[in-house]
Amino acid sequence: MGIFQAYKMAIKSIKSNKVRSFLTMLGVIIGVAAVIMAVALAQGSTVSITEQISSLGTELITVRVTPFNTNRDITWEDFQDFADDNSDVFSAMSPLISSQTTVKSGISTNTVDTTINGTTADYEMIKKQGVQEGRYIGDIDIDFRQPIAVIGTYTAAELFGQEEAVGKTIKLQNRLFTVVGVLTELEGGNQGTVDDQIIIPLSTAQRVLRNTRITNYSFLASSADAVDQAIEKLKSYLLEIYGDESMYRVQNAEQMLETLDSVTGTMMTVLGGIAAISLLVGGIGIMNIMLVSVTERTREIGIRKAIGAKRKNILTQFLIEALIITGIGGIAGLLLGCAAIWTLGRLGVVPSVYSPFWMVFSFGISLLVGVIFGMFPANKAASLNPIAALRHE
Repeated sequence: MGIFQAYKMAIKSIKSNKVRSFLTMLGVIIGVAAVIMAVALAQGSTVSITEQISSLGTELITVRVTPFNTNRDITWEDFQDFADDNSDVFSAMSPLISSQTTVKSGISTNTVDTTINGTTADYEMIKKQGVQEGRYIGDIDIDFRQPIAVIGTYTAAELFGQEEAVGKTIKLQNRLFTVVGVLTELEGGNQGTVDDQIIIPLSTAQRVLRNTRITNYSFLASSADAVDQAIEKLKSYLLEIYGDESMYRVQNAEQMLETLDSVTGTMMTVLGGIAAISLLVGGIGIMNIMLVSVTERTREIGIRKAIGAKRKNILTQFLIEALIITGIGGIAGLLLGCAAIWTLGRLGVVPSVYSPFWMVFSFGISLLVGVIFGMFPANKAASLNPIAALRHE
């Protein structure tokens, strides 16, 4: 019996048990789709975050302080004085307090869950996002704890629809704020982007959000060439205050990207491991279903052996069945995974990133699973004694 004839017989066997064949494929479909989606989520998130960090430029320096086990501390005014004293290497500095909360329109029942950022006027220069309507927060707003807000275009659309947002009021933590500006739209006005935020004066945020301790600061170096010098000055300044390097972290955009690559690699390993388990489960399902198939077709195998079929013919037929099932399941998994990636991209969850390497790899693994887990039932079928098989009821 040739390969083509074995192929025809395998197809006939699969068609005669469509539901069972589909259930066998399901594990492979889910496994392959899971691999593709896991990689796409990891790579898509990396692309999105990388674009955001890169858009801020190489001059951005972030500082995070964690002085929770010491009496030594630093205020944002101290950092401001430090930046002013070193204006040759620093062009801007802004502290940041963030919180996720629900905001309500002051004139309707419209609500939105968004990010509240309490900061200073320099935040506009550091984030490179000005206003397209109204004005930004100023030093006077911070000095007098003004209840004013600058909102993103997504937030404005959710709260006020097509109406002009400037001059309207919003309710945040049971306090009314006047909208004085709408941020320039940078990412299509989508949820979860820089267009989905509300910026209020730092002093107001400390009172409203009940958070007086600031741990995040952003500095802007005067030029790309001054970044290294600026970082060294910051580290020396912080070491002098805290005396312990573990209490603060100073990073620039390039270092953040390196950290991101490391985190992404770890995330892909974890997600890939989970997806590999899905393929393993699918392979066990294939083996179990094919063992049942061998039992059901014992008499058929006995007849074929009695009329001259050799061991390799039976082995080939069952292996081809396993390969066809995993092959079809792998293709279906590829299509399902690509459809999911496209959908996530359209919804703006993460950018759509298709990885040909991982697609080919996951499909190849699905075929390998078919061979490995199809080998045992195929070998069992090929090893059946013809006489015992013919007697099987």
